[in-house]
Amino acid sequence: MKIWVDADACPAVIKDIVYKAAVRRQLMVTLVANSAFRIPKSPFIAFLRVPAGPDEADNAIVDRLEAGDLVISGDIPLAARVVEKGGLALNPRGEVYSEENIAERLSTRDFLDTLRSSGVETGGPPALSKRDRQLFANSLDRIVSRK
Repeated sequence: MKIWVDADACPAVIKDIVYKAAVRRQLMVTLVANSAFRIPKSPFIAFLRVPAGPDEADNAIVDRLEAGDLVISGDIPLAARVVEKGGLALNPRGEVYSEENIAERLSTRDFLDTLRSSGVETGGPPALSKRDRQLFANSLDRIVSRK
């Protein structure tokens, strides 16, 4: 199992949890983004810079993804593509996207997007809480323990 991180929008605290898990479990993690940032020096952590533009990071991840790989992302359309290709998707709040729930999540996301484009203010998600971080760490640990 490889871990791919949709890194542009991934909170730093979530990246830190992923870094620690990668080193502890000796799993390859690749952060994909269109802007450079520092990553820890480790043979298990890599960075892939992609051109700026919509879906560039998503496309790079899906192109390289193998069945059974894990993608960390809050991007539901990306998660749908990952699940369709046989991968696992985990959002920064610890929710695992699966064949059983991805269609519903995608439908809700599209509905809210339609509301926003028609001028309705739907608000954004709440700030990442300590509980969210713990849920993420627990979900990540369960997933990588199965490898």
